[in-house]
Amino acid sequence: MNSRFRPYELPAVALLLVIVAALLATYALRTAPYQSPDEPAHVNVIAQIAASGCCPVITSGDWDQAYLGVLTSSRFAPENLADIDAVQYEDHQPPLYYLLLSPAYALSNGSLIALRLASALIGLGVIAMSYAALRALAGPDRWFIAWTGAAVIALVPQHLAILASVNNDGLAELIVALGVLLALRVVRGDAVPAWALGIVMGIGFLTKANTFLLGGVLPLALLIRALQGRETRPFWPTLARYAVLFAVPALALGALWWLRNFGVYGFPDALGLRAHDAVVVGQPRTREIIASWGAGQTLVSAVQTTFNSFWGQLGWMAFPLPAWCYGVILGLHGAAGLGWLLRPRRASLSPEARFGAVILGAVATIAFAQFLYYNIEFYQVQGRYLFPLMLPLGAWFAFGLDGLGRMIRRAPWLPSLAGIGVLLALNAFVVWRVLPLTWP
Repeated sequence: MNSRFRPYELPAVALLLVIVAALLATYALRTAPYQSPDEPAHVNVIAQIAASGCCPVITSGDWDQAYLGVLTSSRFAPENLADIDAVQYEDHQPPLYYLLLSPAYALSNGSLIALRLASALIGLGVIAMSYAALRALAGPDRWFIAWTGAAVIALVPQHLAILASVNNDGLAELIVALGVLLALRVVRGDAVPAWALGIVMGIGFLTKANTFLLGGVLPLALLIRALQGRETRPFWPTLARYAVLFAVPALALGALWWLRNFGVYGFPDALGLRAHDAVVVGQPRTREIIASWGAGQTLVSAVQTTFNSFWGQLGWMAFPLPAWCYGVILGLHGAAGLGWLLRPRRASLSPEARFGAVILGAVATIAFAQFLYYNIEFYQVQGRYLFPLMLPLGAWFAFGLDGLGRMIRRAPWLPSLAGIGVLLALNAFVVWRVLPLTWP
């Protein structure tokens, strides 16, 4: 496949990244201190590493429900921040993100804005990697579809808010996007070695638990490659070789963290999650919510809260967008759905791209399953926990709006640009009217 850049492609990508960089910086500056979920706890992991080296240990007292209630209810008013250094309930997290940001902490004397801007750089990488992955799906001749998808991913207001905060979600997304890019290249026949996929998986193990979805996606890509080549190579020996080449670097990197946790928290707490669950006493449990509200009301509330907070419910879930904003977002979904219905058969994916669609389908399925699994124990229906499925979402909108555009011969790009324009306007409203509400 000829993957050279097409006319106007590089300027369009550069323009998108400039817009995203400006928005990330704006969100970082205009969001009140610590008014992003778990931000003080993530900052304190970085602070501990900068002061004492890797890695902190989660212990009793790192979670204080009463104090967190005071902080969030007062919008982190300065007079309540005296003990904020004790908010340390993220100490069990894998270390890579915090190690990367510890130099920024040391050089800036612990500046929250400096840490947010460093995180925003990682967020900018997420968008660039998303474009590369969607381009591998759509093909270089249809780069505008990839550009549209990346723009949608970039312009989800809640996504911008998280990427511009101190949070390891952005690095986890970057690793997932890189893994999906490599998986898409594998299924289209590019010479991507199995050990490279294993290294990405291993880096994910050192980043955040939600990158574990790659443990299903990357082996699936290698299985597809083995099936594609079974006429020229014996299937089972080839698959076994891929499995070994993938598993050895992945497990070797993961073991660096897991063995440490065995020593600190005991076997079999490889991720420190048992220690975490024992510390966060008072965090709402799903069974308690169902007992209080009933199953039906819990389900309806969970669906609505998940949708709203995926697109925009800022602060610590305290500042939802006005109802009309969610109506506009539903309208964009409707437009994309209509485009899929109208999409002509000749515009369907090529055989190699169909395998790519399988990969994205696996990403969406596993990401949603992870979300459901987490909510079996804790009631945490925050849409940001579904951000690992941003690539399937971007593809949904991009191909859907492209389907609408094919109905307009003289301006097939119009629906895509209109949708992106709506999201830009929505972000302008959030920056102008919603972010100031986060300040005490």
